[in-house]
Parts: sequence; structure tokens; C-alpha cells
Amino acid sequence: MTCIDVTVPVYPFQKLVLVVAVALLDADGRVLIAQRPAGKEMAGLWEFPGGKVNDNETPEMALCRELREELNIDTSPGCLYPLAFASHAYEKFHLLMPLYVCRVWRGTPQSVEGQKLQWVRINQLDEFEMPPADVPLVAALRDKL
Repeated sequence: MTCIDVTVPVYPFQKLVLVVAVALLDADGRVLIAQRPAGKEMAGLWEFPGGKVNDNETPEMALCRELREELNIDTSPGCLYPLAFASHAYEKFHLLMPLYVCRVWRGTPQSVEGQKLQWVRINQLDEFEMPPADVPLVAALRDKL
């Protein structure tokens, strides 16, 4: 077996950033996506909800915290199913992002930080422009669910 030589963009490795994301699935099988608001990097792009993992947090704890802060919903680590992860080199950092699936939460997702929210069918996710790290997660979501 031989390896295929593929040219990959190489940036000076500065920092590894751990971010968690979730595919919230409603009873109709739709997934919630959020549009990055104006003023943020990659504004206007759609993404799975989530955020950075703080020191002394597990990825699951961070995701529960982020969902409370960003969407005003509550869930527990036991309701999060790890599905896939993305590893993507941006110019200033390298992003590692596990994607979890969650079907059980308390409350109704609402925009707390001014981002637009939209429930979409998984097969419609390709219609939304997403950050480069999120794109392979769409395929994983489609393939595994």
C-alpha cells in the first residue's frame, strides 16, 4: 500500500484550539444551525452551536454551558452522543472540534447573542455557507444519521 502525496496548506503552528459543537435534532429530524452575527470573524456563515472549551472543563461540560449561554436551553452530558470531529488548520490556529448529537434538552432554543437560528433538514445543510471546519461534519452527520 502506498500513500498518496497531497499538498495541504501548512501554516506555522501557533496554537491548538479545542471547540465543541452540537447537532441538536428535533422530533422531525431537523438540525439547528446558527448564523454568525456581524462583528464576529466569519460573520454571516452558518454553523453548529457550540464554543470553546475552557480550562478545567470536559468537552461535554463546555457544550452544556455553551448551550445554556447561547440558546438558553439545558441538557446534560449523558444526552450528548459523540458523532465525529473536525481538525482544520486556520491561518492563526489549528481547530479541533468534536461534534455531538443531542436529541434531549429542556427549553426552547432562542437566540441569546443575536445570532439567527434556523431548523433545517440534514439533506439541506449544503445550501448554507459554513466555516471550512464545519463542512466535513455535514457529511458525517448525513452518513451516520
